[in-house]
This record gives sequence, structure tokens and C-alpha cells, in this order.
Amino acid sequence: MNKYVERLYNGIIKENPTFVLMLGMCPTLAVTTSAMNGLGMGLTTTVVLVMSNLIISALRKMIPDKVRIPAFIVIVASLVTVVELILEGNLPSLYETLGIYIPLIVVNCIILGRAEAFASKNSIGLSIFDGIGMGLGFTVGLTCIGIFREWIGNGTIFSLKLSPESYEPISIFILAPGAFFVLAMLTALQNKLKLKSATNGEGTKSNIACGGNCSTCSGADCAINRELLEKEKENR
Repeated sequence: MNKYVERLYNGIIKENPTFVLMLGMCPTLAVTTSAMNGLGMGLTTTVVLVMSNLIISALRKMIPDKVRIPAFIVIVASLVTVVELILEGNLPSLYETLGIYIPLIVVNCIILGRAEAFASKNSIGLSIFDGIGMGLGFTVGLTCIGIFREWIGNGTIFSLKLSPESYEPISIFILAPGAFFVLAMLTALQNKLKLKSATNGEGTKSNIACGGNCSTCSGADCAINRELLEKEKENR
């Protein structure tokens, strides 16, 4: 498989941030009250992820190792500010809906994780495709959850009425508890089918999820946690 195509496949299927790595759960649960909100949040995060990967990869040899994390945060925060202003000026309804979760993209573990584990160690081209793959995987995850919640809780998908007139929406699914219900059902289905994820036994045998044992995982996505574990041991 072409290495660029592999980065896309990796982000969308093999290491999907939502359903496999179980990262970025805060926006996943908070903004997916509708399919459109999930799509909007996913695409917004994708833009920031791709641009941050590009810049960090281009500057990877210039950023001192000791200040790389603060440098990454400054880069991501600058990009988020630009995206936030663009949304406020051109898509005010989406901006109002996403609210505080737009600036919180700065500390999204998916973005910082890819910056540390991939973009800071690879070429610009691969880093861009890695950002696109991970971003699209995140977008697919949020949109799917948003579709289920909107359909069950409101009888619509992307604001289009698709349920019969006799259908009575279960409004709890567009409230906060509904996010947990839908995520739990999708995760249970995933585990039933024995698909790779951070919540089932199969994940411990792969590089995508170590079941919480990041000290022995050889996957790139556990690099940050592994480093923190090593520092903690040194401090002891």
C-alpha cells in the first residue's frame, strides 16, 4: 500500500480516533446532538489538525526538544484562533452551536498526540496525509454518533424528516445522557464483533491500543503516555 494512502487508511479505519483509540471524547459527547453539529466539529478539527501537522513537521528540526510541547500548543492555539474567527464571520450559527468547544480544540489530545507522535518525526507530505486521515476518521465518528442521536431523538437526519408521522422521538437521545447511550451501544457492538478498540481484549495485541498499559505498547500513539510514565519513575 502506498505510504500516503496508508496514512489515510490508518486514520479513518485502523486507528480511528473515536471508535478505536477512544480519543477526543469531550467534543464527541458534547456536540453530537445532530449530524450537522458532528460534521461541523469534525471538519473544524480536521483543518486545525492538517495545518498544525504541516507547520510542526516543517519546523521539527528548529524546535528545541525541551520546549516542543509548549511550541506545539502555541502553534495549535494560533490556528484555532484563526479558524474560530473564520467560523464566527462566515458560519455564525455553527459558531454559536459549537461554542466553547472550538477554543478547546487547542488541548484536543488527537491534535497534540499526532504532533508529538508523528508530525515532529516525519516529512511534511506524510504529516499532511496523517492529519487528513485522522481528521476524517474523527469526522466520521462524530457524524455517525450525531446521525444516531438526531434520528432517534428527533426523527430527522441532517434536519430532513425521515421517520414516519407515527414515530415519537425519544428526546433523551439529544440530551446529555443520550451521548453516553449511543457511544455505549456503538462500542458494545464493536466489541461484540471483536473489532479493534481501546475497550476490548483484542486491542492489547495491537499497536493501536494497549489497554492502558502504555509502558509496553510499541504504537506511536502511546509515545506521550510512555514518556510521562518514564518521567514519573525517574521522579520517584
